[in-house]
Amino acid sequence: MISTSRHAGDTAVRRSLVMTLIAVCAIAFSVVPALAHNVTPGDAGYIQEIWGVHIIPFIYLGAKHMVTGYDHILFLLGVVFFLYRMKDVAIYVSIFAFGHSVTMLLGVWYGWGINAYVIDAIIGLSVVYKALDNLGVYKRWFGVQPDTKAATLIFGLFHGTGLATKILEYQIAEDGLLANLIAFNVGVEIGQLLALAVILIVMGVWRRQPNFMRQATIANVVMIGLGLWLTYVQVHGFVAHG
Repeated sequence: MISTSRHAGDTAVRRSLVMTLIAVCAIAFSVVPALAHNVTPGDAGYIQEIWGVHIIPFIYLGAKHMVTGYDHILFLLGVVFFLYRMKDVAIYVSIFAFGHSVTMLLGVWYGWGINAYVIDAIIGLSVVYKALDNLGVYKRWFGVQPDTKAATLIFGLFHGTGLATKILEYQIAEDGLLANLIAFNVGVEIGQLLALAVILIVMGVWRRQPNFMRQATIANVVMIGLGLWLTYVQVHGFVAHG
């Protein structure tokens, strides 16, 4: 009797998760927003017009990009979702920051460019990947747990490539390029720390709630929906404009 009751409860939870995912996708797919790595017209104009070293403005632009970059925030949320020790948070965030910094700096410096729609579609899939990892899907379905640190580094490289691709489109001046790129990257890391601080405060309060684990499952299903939405937006853009 108890087993039957548990089975019915699990079925109800699965059904609610599926319905949640369908609802998120339906709402998200009905709206096609701007690119996740898009630079506002005002910022783009500024980047194109300036010449020489501008440390403070580029730090500001980097921080602004990270704080308003919802794809970065979603992936960062997925990474720290079940990390309870600050040591682990620091390790994973540092790995992501390293990957993000390397490809952003080298990508712009050496002019590596990938179609923005393609790279941003991969970034959308990174959100899906991490949410599935948080749900334990890989272990249950395939009997294998992927190396989460390696995955965080790899997707960090993709995130940095996405930003580099967008910056290259605006043909930043070569005079003062290295200093400005480093300043921009410093700004990105400052923005990441600000976003991380907010995430950790909210997660700290949320984890103390009695229904956290059930709500966490639903939250990660929603993240899958949002990641699929981001991917759909980029595929749609590639087909229409790529």
